[in-house]
Amino acid sequence: MTTNSPATDATHTSTDWQVDYDADPIEIRDPVAEALGVLTPGDPFVVTYTDAVKEAGHSCPTASGAYRIVQLGLDALYPDDYPIRSEIEVQAAGSREDATYGVMSRIISYVTGATQDDGFSGLTGGYGGRQGLLHFDGFEAATPEPTFQFRRTDTDETVEVTYHVSDVPDGGPAVGNLQTILAGSASDEQRKAFAEDWHRRVQAVLSDDSLFTVETV
Repeated sequence: MTTNSPATDATHTSTDWQVDYDADPIEIRDPVAEALGVLTPGDPFVVTYTDAVKEAGHSCPTASGAYRIVQLGLDALYPDDYPIRSEIEVQAAGSREDATYGVMSRIISYVTGATQDDGFSGLTGGYGGRQGLLHFDGFEAATPEPTFQFRRTDTDETVEVTYHVSDVPDGGPAVGNLQTILAGSASDEQRKAFAEDWHRRVQAVLSDDSLFTVETV
């Protein structure tokens, strides 16, 4: 006889987050969602950092950096209006196969809707289509640090956002507990200490604008 674990017996209606991040949400309109009655015309989707964590499957300085890159880029492009999916083109300075750019691009695509040739092609006549709006190796950045460009296809305005990873604070000594955690031999105290140090670093990325440069192209 197989005995179900408590996890499989329970019915969850929300995620049981073990960490509470302080990060502003991203508001973005989606014309297809509005046309199909998912949203009231003019009202945005509200995307939180925890939504990005669900997409990535983890929270780390790369994931939080990607969230801030797209947030700061959209804020610069749309200072007075909601950004609009299908009208945002994204250029990554690095390749899709690069570990950093690969993870970051998935989160940025999740927020903006921009995809290569595998995304939504739009309603009749291509309305709201998002294919062909995400490009890799699209330009040469002035720095090896993660850099993305965002362009409004309606106005051709473009901004470039660079994430200064080298300036991200180091984790505390308890970050070294990760290998013990992965091996399954960590104590509760070691797990708790690791989580505190790890997520303190993530929160620094979510809070410190000096880690990012936003420039008009």
